[in-house]
Amino acid sequence: MDVVLVGLPGSGKSAVGRRLAHRHDAAFVDLDETIERAAGRTISDIFAGVGEAGFRDLERAAVASLGQADGEPSIRRVIATGGGAVIDPRNRWALYRGRLPVWLDGRPEVLAQRLRRSPTVRPLITGRDPIGTVRTLARDRERFYAAGRRLNSAAEVNTLVERIEELAEARRSGTEATTGAVFLRADTPIGQIVIGEGIAAAEVAAVLDRLATPRAIVVSEPGAWAAVGEALAVGLATGGRTVERILLPQGEDAKRLSVIEEASRQLARLRAERREPLIAVGGGALGDAAGFLAATWLRGVPLIHVPTTLVAQVDSSIGGKTGVDLPEGKNLVGAFHQPLADVIDIAALATLPERHRRAALGEAVKMAALGDERLFEMLESDGDAIATGAGGRGGATTVAADGSGAVAELVERCAWAKVEVVSADEREHDPAGGRMRLNLGHSLGHAYEAAGGFRDLLHGEAVAYGLRAAVRIGRELGVTPADRAARIEGLLSSLRLAVAPLPYSLESVLAALATDKKHAAGRLRWVLPTADGIVIRDNVPSELVERVAAGLLAPVGNAA
Repeated sequence: MDVVLVGLPGSGKSAVGRRLAHRHDAAFVDLDETIERAAGRTISDIFAGVGEAGFRDLERAAVASLGQADGEPSIRRVIATGGGAVIDPRNRWALYRGRLPVWLDGRPEVLAQRLRRSPTVRPLITGRDPIGTVRTLARDRERFYAAGRRLNSAAEVNTLVERIEELAEARRSGTEATTGAVFLRADTPIGQIVIGEGIAAAEVAAVLDRLATPRAIVVSEPGAWAAVGEALAVGLATGGRTVERILLPQGEDAKRLSVIEEASRQLARLRAERREPLIAVGGGALGDAAGFLAATWLRGVPLIHVPTTLVAQVDSSIGGKTGVDLPEGKNLVGAFHQPLADVIDIAALATLPERHRRAALGEAVKMAALGDERLFEMLESDGDAIATGAGGRGGATTVAADGSGAVAELVERCAWAKVEVVSADEREHDPAGGRMRLNLGHSLGHAYEAAGGFRDLLHGEAVAYGLRAAVRIGRELGVTPADRAARIEGLLSSLRLAVAPLPYSLESVLAALATDKKHAAGRLRWVLPTADGIVIRDNVPSELVERVAAGLLAPVGNAA
């Protein structure tokens, strides 16, 4: 068994790691020392020579050199990481899977005092206010550290070693349930976010335990139930918990008021109480419907999301928007209802069809276009491999077995970006863009979806068409530079998104656009890409909209 120690500078990772390794005759690996040996110079010299970005490249190589966990039941290796090693999602993918990550946490004031006395030079601390710097690092990195088991680093070294031994023994003996690998854990203003692999049952059970409810009410649909829900129910039933199931129709058919009425009557028959959460297991449409059900049953009950599709994991399960469709338009009836927890288990993607994976990348391209350069680069290099199931660099054969960590990074980057935007503007009140920016590509995207009766296009596919339209409108208005427009459309083309003309009439598309929720004072607000973000315009000429919308449709003589 490998034990991985993470935490801020000064938390005692090296001291605890050496003592633990000595007691078990295990190998001790200090990643910073590994980097120094490979580079032939000190960490401070590396920072001075190539900067933090260059150091992180060396750090990533050092993590990769560890290889895979050996799976042995006894402690065979203890790995002390640098404080910032786990910022990189690929590093956490390599470090946390199959290993025991332990977070040595401490008060910033205590850690800063230790750093003042330490002979080791810390480049990120040197020349700065130690307490203020450590506080900032603690805030920015907590979600990465919290994926491990937390221990108070103020304890004596021997006490910490003994506690880690207890954690290792619990894992070895099976007295602690196997929870897969958690890569990110955060308590946010819009609920808890947990991202990992093989974690769904354990994490949902932990939420139910905190609520002290002996019953789990799962809301799902037939496909998601067969792929994920049934196994989740078995896991939740462990220890005597009762599991109830409510199945909604698949896809957009779940998002009808008549379906919500029937599901509510099932909750009435179950005598579901206000403290009992609904556990939504499914993709975006199921999450929208189950969320609306939770928002309206008894005027609001807790909600736990377990998204089972890539588009739900990167986008729709986050943010608290719930809703159902009307013939006149998508999501016209709904409510804001934030989940208590969003448990994102990428293992749920193992059997997801390629079309659904590829469609989700439409939402990912949107997030990249909002200004995430690393996400843009990753989609350009790994996007098609993620869509086909190869998982990006590394050659795995399924999404869940992603050897490179590309899928995990994609999910995390998109999900966390949305968490930050929504937390700052939960109900889309910011006129300067706030949460409204997330609607990039959605105006005409939703209109194309509606024109196809919400059955022809997957949501991410529709967003890709809408994003092309937004780019072209922005280009003609002079707000989207030519090189930015070419890059966004080129990426969509390389991912084979929004390539073929759509077989709808322009009249049906424009009729659906007229009901778009982003109207204000009778004028539709358009989110348009700029060189590194977005701008919102409410004065886009209708003839330009019609011309661009028609440009993505098949010629009239060939339209359905």
